[in-house]
Amino acid sequence: MTPPELRALCLSFAAAVEDFPFRPEISVFKVCGRLFALSDLHARPLRVTLKCDPEDAVRLRAQHPDLIVPGYHMNKRHWNTVTVDGGLPDRLVRELVEDSYDLVVAGLPRAERLRLDRP
Repeated sequence: MTPPELRALCLSFAAAVEDFPFRPEISVFKVCGRLFALSDLHARPLRVTLKCDPEDAVRLRAQHPDLIVPGYHMNKRHWNTVTVDGGLPDRLVRELVEDSYDLVVAGLPRAERLRLDRP
């Protein structure tokens, strides 16, 4: 997956926005003000930090120890940093980004979730 593809994927979700609250080179993708993905899209290798169910996080790290590690500067129980430079299938990367978005949306107040469902 390329940096433009990763950016497009993150912005393809309802109400997703890109922000730069830390440094200009760090893209922070949010939904309703809450982070679901974080990446330096210019770094090599390309990595993205994503929210993950704690049990899935441990399983994914065991299955892909060189490509999926505990989230850098994040709660290691709930966040993974994923190397997306071609070592993992793009389909898996897309699923991990979507799962991260879904986990964050699930934690939103009901009124905000309902607004996301409207066209």
